[in-house]
Amino acid sequence: MFKPEILNTIKSYDGKTFVSDLVAGIIVGIVALPLAIAFAIASGVGPAAGIFTAIIAGFCISAFGGSRVQIGGPTGAFAVIVFGVVAKFGLSGLATATVMAGIMLILLGVFKMGGLVKFIPYTIVTGFTAGIAVVIASGQIGDFFGLRPDFSNGMMVLGENLTKMPGDFLPKMIVYVKSAASVNWYSFAMAAICLAFIFIWSKFIKKIPGSIVVIVVATVASILFAKFCNLHCDTIGTFADGSKHFDIPSIRELKPTLPDFNIKTIIDLFPTAISIAVLAAIESLLSAVVADGMIGTKHDSNTELIAQGIANIASPVFGGIPATGAIARTATNIKNGGRTPVAGIIHAVTLLLILLFFGKYAAYIPMPALAAILINVAWNMAGFPAIRALLKGQKSDICVFFVTFLITVFVDLTVAIAVGLGLAAFFFIKKMIDLSNVQDERAIITGGIKKDQPAENLDIPKGVLVFEIEGPLFFGTVRKFELATERAGADAKVLVLRMRNTIYLDAGGIQALEQCKSACDRKGIKIVLSGIHTQPYMLCEKTGMADKLGRENIFDNINDALKRAGEIVSK
Repeated sequence: MFKPEILNTIKSYDGKTFVSDLVAGIIVGIVALPLAIAFAIASGVGPAAGIFTAIIAGFCISAFGGSRVQIGGPTGAFAVIVFGVVAKFGLSGLATATVMAGIMLILLGVFKMGGLVKFIPYTIVTGFTAGIAVVIASGQIGDFFGLRPDFSNGMMVLGENLTKMPGDFLPKMIVYVKSAASVNWYSFAMAAICLAFIFIWSKFIKKIPGSIVVIVVATVASILFAKFCNLHCDTIGTFADGSKHFDIPSIRELKPTLPDFNIKTIIDLFPTAISIAVLAAIESLLSAVVADGMIGTKHDSNTELIAQGIANIASPVFGGIPATGAIARTATNIKNGGRTPVAGIIHAVTLLLILLFFGKYAAYIPMPALAAILINVAWNMAGFPAIRALLKGQKSDICVFFVTFLITVFVDLTVAIAVGLGLAAFFFIKKMIDLSNVQDERAIITGGIKKDQPAENLDIPKGVLVFEIEGPLFFGTVRKFELATERAGADAKVLVLRMRNTIYLDAGGIQALEQCKSACDRKGIKIVLSGIHTQPYMLCEKTGMADKLGRENIFDNINDALKRAGEIVSK
């Protein structure tokens, strides 16, 4: 049943909650402004498209979504896809593909497919996220160094005569190398200082993002240096030589225009629409899961997908680009007190007011500052801690990660996800066959860790919950941990997970354990493992999960595990 979360929260809404939502919404609206502009420009469209997307899609995602605190808008993940579509099909083609993706998202929600996104392995999500981060960062090299590639007579790259900046990673890097002589050292200095400032600022001040300070200070500095020192860099409104760059958005441009649909365009753009829909679904639901963990709620994934579909139909109609839930802005919303969808609606209204009264000043924002902001976004998006953890894991997970990463960077996101899924399925099936053979031969697979045997009349101390995971713990069984955590009541002090029938664990399973531990930590619940097999135990060792749980909380049988649980409860 489609029931937006705003209908659930409005029943107990009061003045105190509104004040919290108001403050959070205004702050997130201000934070979203430079990001919306930067993502739009990185996507090969004007700043107006980014702001319109943040306003229209941001409103729709909050008003119709299944998450209490989700903030929607343009994100860096879409820059790769959008740039390629605009280069090949133009803005009209992008609008058509986005509307098609919106329809797909609504259908996914209507047919209750929200849970299927959880079947995409953690290794694939980490791989394509890191790949997108590399593409975003590499795309900012031109603005970071103030490069001005000369396409007036064409530029020969990999046997092709280019007349504009290519969308693919490798040709783009070659263009930058060939244009190295055009570096603007003033632009480079500004970008480097802005980037360093953002990194340092984030170490000391969490509430106010450094990107806001950078935009204001860099814009003022750019104007002063141009006036008194005759130093110029590219801005949103003009290039360094004074020629026109981008049109400045006006509220008058925010009017509906229907995309042009025809059979040929629909067929040509269908794969792209799938990419947009899949990426929007994955990123929005991941963001919603992160938000749930931060405030202890539960989102409705199917309602969220329908809201994402509505947003991606409305956004291109008003001149916008694809949108999805934004993890960084959602976290900012939560940290500043946002607790209901009203905060997201206020964020959209704030952007509308900024566009109405201050939009003309966006022309003075320097491009090197935006490049620094996007490189910082890419750095945070890359997920280095997750990558380091994966590299300590098994070879099959590492292989899936690198293949997905490389195909995302050098080929295409859709291909990367498809190949990654195929590889993950192949390795999983192979591992199941290998483990099944060992079981059939009744060989010892525990390597010194005894297999847990069924125990009768278990003496379960008060305050201890016991759950048993049946079968492999991999990317498809993460929901079992979520349910176990949800059922842990206020009186629970220890959660005992019996893993005697769990003979296989992958990176997704480790991530599930991480999420379960985080949820239990928030409730003050300790986790104790019982009957763990060799493969899961060795992976826990390699990834550091054994230390996080505490080696003293891992046992080879249920009775010892319950004894340890009793000791924890009695403390």
